[in-house]
Amino acid sequence: MSVLVNKDSKVIVQGFTGSEGTFHASQMIEYGTNVVGGVTPGKGGTSHLDRPVFNTVAEAVEKAGANVSIIFVPPAFAADAIMEAAEAGIATIVAITEGIPVADMVKAKNYLKGRKVRLIGPNCPGVITPGEAKVGIMPGFVFKKGRIGIVSKSGTLTYEAADQVSKAGLGVSTAIGIGGDPIIGTTTKEAVELFMNDPDTDAIVMIGEIGGTLEAEAARYIKSTGNKKPVVGFIAGQTAPKGRTMGHAGAIVGGADDTAEAKMKIMAECGIHVVASPGDIGETMAKVMSAVAA
Repeated sequence: MSVLVNKDSKVIVQGFTGSEGTFHASQMIEYGTNVVGGVTPGKGGTSHLDRPVFNTVAEAVEKAGANVSIIFVPPAFAADAIMEAAEAGIATIVAITEGIPVADMVKAKNYLKGRKVRLIGPNCPGVITPGEAKVGIMPGFVFKKGRIGIVSKSGTLTYEAADQVSKAGLGVSTAIGIGGDPIIGTTTKEAVELFMNDPDTDAIVMIGEIGGTLEAEAARYIKSTGNKKPVVGFIAGQTAPKGRTMGHAGAIVGGADDTAEAKMKIMAECGIHVVASPGDIGETMAKVMSAVAA
């Protein structure tokens, strides 16, 4: 068992018959993910990619036993799709959609409060447990099975970290791309907490970026656990100018604590092995793990 998704996850695709949903669902099926169907309102009763199509998430839960959903719904309707999945009792919702209006996400996030549901994203690459389930848009071949957990705000840096960790002979337990929007479901701290409590994860790679306080909160949590698992950290955007949004909607330096430098300082003070370049992630993790073994 690993965090969030595994070989027993029953995955549905919201926005199943659209071009994005079709392309990525077929890749997920090819990877071996247990995709049990999809949802496209008005197309219920038909089939797509040899899987049943349902009109509603509730129907997919009732008839296919779905417990994980991945969302490829256009931005204007994506928040409604998240709330529909939560209402139907889906345990893990992965929202890939980019460009969901902030006001819609505020509403969706409030709706999720008090419900037993975990939202990953939006504007994220998803979640992968190598060799078991890929619920996202990441290139599956990069991820080799192992015992290092990855949590990242950046999609491409998730793949880079996985590649390096694998090349260092370690491999990945689960990788979680949390997304780079101002309002997301699962925070860096919450993802780190999942890994801290996962018996199949021995160490964690934490990749953040400028803007917001997520990394500082995670770092302080890691310190509060007594650093029970080693963490290698990297912050993207070290050369970013102040006051300018960089790529991700959430990556904007507002105050002194939002800069890469400030975040890296806090992380180092909290006992995290901070690297200045993403190219050092694998090598640093290998050193950390051999020191632990010794």
